[in-house]
Amino acid sequence: MKIAAYRSRQAILHMVIFLGCVLALGAQEKPDRPPWAQPGAPPVVPGTQPAPPADTQGQSKPKDQSKSGTIKVNVNLVNVLVSVLDEHNRPVADLAADAFQIFEEGVQQKIDVFETETKLPLDLALMVDSSLSTRIDIGEEREAANHFIQQVLRPDDRLAVYAVDESVTLKAAYSSNVGILQEAVRKIPDGAGTSLYDAIYLGSKDLQRRLGQHRRVIIMLTDGGETTSRTDFEGARKAAVRGEVLLYTILIRPFKSENERNTAGEHALQAITDTTGGAMFFPDSAKDLPAIFDRINNELRTQYRLAYYPNPRGPANTYRTIDVKVPAGYKARHRTNYLTGPQ
Repeated sequence: MKIAAYRSRQAILHMVIFLGCVLALGAQEKPDRPPWAQPGAPPVVPGTQPAPPADTQGQSKPKDQSKSGTIKVNVNLVNVLVSVLDEHNRPVADLAADAFQIFEEGVQQKIDVFETETKLPLDLALMVDSSLSTRIDIGEEREAANHFIQQVLRPDDRLAVYAVDESVTLKAAYSSNVGILQEAVRKIPDGAGTSLYDAIYLGSKDLQRRLGQHRRVIIMLTDGGETTSRTDFEGARKAAVRGEVLLYTILIRPFKSENERNTAGEHALQAITDTTGGAMFFPDSAKDLPAIFDRINNELRTQYRLAYYPNPRGPANTYRTIDVKVPAGYKARHRTNYLTGPQ
């Protein structure tokens, strides 16, 4: 009896030891399971996301962290395209970096990037005003625009054609196919009304969405008679500034008397054009258009890109003034403002 009882107690002891080992092993972390699935973790309610470990809640992971532990910080680089003209308004090429000084809010900045832009590709939005008020020379206008398309486009450039009347309609998507683009210009229908602010706003947004390191340009061929836009002046200007767009405006005035023209629209276009660093042209007739398009083409091929990291950096979402100085005898045309991003 004593031997049987002893053996029984030994068996029970072995069983207790065995169960203790099993429980201990079960409490260990499982390397192939996430933290919330480890033994002892709180249960997860179906349909909800598991909570992160307590020591990481409320913390955000640093972005763009390299293997060495260095965190890359995004700093806004301000790009400024500069056209330099001589006393006869001819583009000046081959200037060196030390010929330029750049200022923000009156404070001189260090030029961190200097490039000539003669080979940097172009993204161009050609806006043709098809309103009733421009019908006088519409045929010659279209032929001049088609001459420009053939002349300006290089293999890496892209151009889109828009018709502007009471709405803004894309007639040909961005392409380097000269034939398709020219056909789109020829088929622009006559319209009523003119939505110039909408054209600048939508063109700037479309250009900003395009990928790649390209210059963004809007060519506006119009009589300046703003009548039907949903976007206002400030909305159009802000979109152009935010999109870093160059606006070239060719203003055809069918009536010479200011009493017969929409001079408010003309002044607004002049203000937006000057802000972007583009240029405004006033042909006497459609016969002057080929020469104007030639000037725009030559200017686009002889520009400079200056870029700097602003010091000090301005408050978020504010306009900052830019001024570029060049040697005596030359004049610089460039965008006069930019909008700061979020801090």
